[in-house]
Amino acid sequence: QYSPDSVAGADGEIDPTEVTFPGCSCRRGSCALPECPCLRHGHNYSSLRLRQAEQQQQPFSRPVFECNSLCSCGEGCQNRLVQRGLQLRLQVFRTPRKGWGVRALEPVPRGSFVCEYAGEVLGFAEAQRRSQAQTPEEPNYIIAVREHLHDGRVMETFVDPSRVGNVGRFLNHSCEPNLFMVPVRVDSMVPKLALFAATDISAGEELSFDYSGRFHNLPGTSREHKAPEEENSLRKPCYCGSHTCASFLPWDSSLFSTP
Repeated sequence: QYSPDSVAGADGEIDPTEVTFPGCSCRRGSCALPECPCLRHGHNYSSLRLRQAEQQQQPFSRPVFECNSLCSCGEGCQNRLVQRGLQLRLQVFRTPRKGWGVRALEPVPRGSFVCEYAGEVLGFAEAQRRSQAQTPEEPNYIIAVREHLHDGRVMETFVDPSRVGNVGRFLNHSCEPNLFMVPVRVDSMVPKLALFAATDISAGEELSFDYSGRFHNLPGTSREHKAPEEENSLRKPCYCGSHTCASFLPWDSSLFSTP
């Protein structure tokens, strides 16, 4: 079932459409610093240039908050981007070795929002149950995003587009991707998993992102569990063809382990 936005999972534990953030009281058509509280809490798109966060020599990047449905600013506010959804012409196509893939049908400038990775937002228990119910032959669409806060806490988001999702579910992994993922918050602490262009992308070029999230994180900040050799039989081979290919798709055993 196609859905442009993430929906509450069958477990009913998390509702991504619930509005819990207060709105800003900005009266102008487009919000600006320093008045807007939404912009004060994190990066804004005009100053972020999005990929620059990956280049800065800082152990953490600031969060991104968009203005929401309770804000007084207009729909044309520059701080409303991901919530507007897909604006580019994309095409799902069959690749020689990787199954389905997605390519751009028009040039995509660096820093542009491409699409969201949308699906059912699950709690940990249901995400683990679904992962363990899969056979090795089945594709695994569940993504686990872990945001490491400065105080040591970890915020987890699990999105499964297997049954309900958007075009993002067909994006392939690459060890040298041209997209990177940014958790963007609009109405609540449940983020939209937004994918942005990491470089200028030509029309017809396949779109990909690193499933481990390492493209946007500095080396050493990734918490992916290193799989022991005996677990390689459970891992899926990587066919990205890049010079830095790791041979296997990223592996995180936490959803597959039993207590």
